[in-house]
Amino acid sequence: MNILFTHVTAVTMDTNCPLLKNAFVAVAGNQISYVGDTRPEGDFARVIDATGKVMMPGLVNAHTHLPMTLLRGLGGGCDLQTWLNDYIFPAEAKLDGRAVQAGTSLALAELISTGVTTVADMYYFCDDIAQVVAQSGISANLSRSIVCFAPTEEPTTLESWSEMVALADKWHGHNDGQITVDASIHAEYTSSSCANLWRETAKFATDRNLGLQVHVSETQSEHDECIERHGLTPTQIFEQNGLWAPRGVAAHCVWTTADDMKVMAKNGVSVVHNPVSNLKLASGIAPIAQMLEAGINVALGTDSVASNNSHDMFEEIKLAATLHKGISGDPKEISTHQALALATVNGAKALGRNSGVIAEGKIADLILLDFTRPGLMPCHDVEENLVFSAHGSDVVMTMCRGAVVYENGAFLTLDMDHIRKELEDYALPLLFSK
Repeated sequence: MNILFTHVTAVTMDTNCPLLKNAFVAVAGNQISYVGDTRPEGDFARVIDATGKVMMPGLVNAHTHLPMTLLRGLGGGCDLQTWLNDYIFPAEAKLDGRAVQAGTSLALAELISTGVTTVADMYYFCDDIAQVVAQSGISANLSRSIVCFAPTEEPTTLESWSEMVALADKWHGHNDGQITVDASIHAEYTSSSCANLWRETAKFATDRNLGLQVHVSETQSEHDECIERHGLTPTQIFEQNGLWAPRGVAAHCVWTTADDMKVMAKNGVSVVHNPVSNLKLASGIAPIAQMLEAGINVALGTDSVASNNSHDMFEEIKLAATLHKGISGDPKEISTHQALALATVNGAKALGRNSGVIAEGKIADLILLDFTRPGLMPCHDVEENLVFSAHGSDVVMTMCRGAVVYENGAFLTLDMDHIRKELEDYALPLLFSK
């Protein structure tokens, strides 16, 4: 469908035209076909008046565990390892595909309604996740994370390996790239004696031209114990075994060192900052200002809402912009533009997506926020309001790949009544009934 937005005010994230005022943005198919000051010629199936609203690129949530939405807030007040072992793993052991679909559907509803148009997910039951993603219209980089707690001569015989390959075979490139598949190692500490697995996974990703997702140095104990085992940090031992040869996406990176940053910059690794989750689990604060200075591409993610407890990326944007000012004592640390870039253009780059920018030829992932809301008035600086005043609830339209999937509180691709019924009648009783 050809759609024209009129009277557009937009933060484009395009260095050639950073701010639009009273402009026109046209969409043809799944791409932006025109951006400019004069109305483009031609007929449009729909014309949307954006008066009183602000357009920006759809948000990219570069690290999620979608089905864990079923566990929102479970085990609060614990450190990472206690939280995982005492609360999360026992609940996850009861999961089945139907429950995963229910949790994924709920997650996507929350994400879409708060302006997210692309996610990177790491989990299992990936075929069930992919089915829900495909229906929703959102773009996703899906990965089946592999764990291996005992040495294995043939990592390709692992069940999780077979599931990763099956996911790539079936879903990579689905719907003209709506879904792409990344390879994944869960973390060093869940595969510490399986260096051959790291090498095989890197080769698989390289041969298939896939990205690779992995948790890195999320906690101090994880980081220090890796050094005790290998004499190297997780970042360094992964480099030694070729894991950064594909397009690498490293989540958390709270305890990475200056030497780690050099490795990441040299290998083009993108880091995903998860400030809310890292603070809630008392894991620490990733040094992203130093990472950006080192030339590392830094994106933004929520992690799972079991440890967050929200998918609202505007919370992450605001925290990323304020947290590092407080640490450094410099009010210019992480500018408003940098904070927005974490959640848009940087996220798109991390995931290998042609989006994150409002410009001709880019994928039409666009959102509108209502700037007539009390919390967004007055507006002296659009970026300032987006970073420090906006909430996901201010989003009134979400367009994914040229299709409007959410508008004025209505979901156009998801059935909320069905989602609620599946949660209440099936998924939650399955996980939490005695």
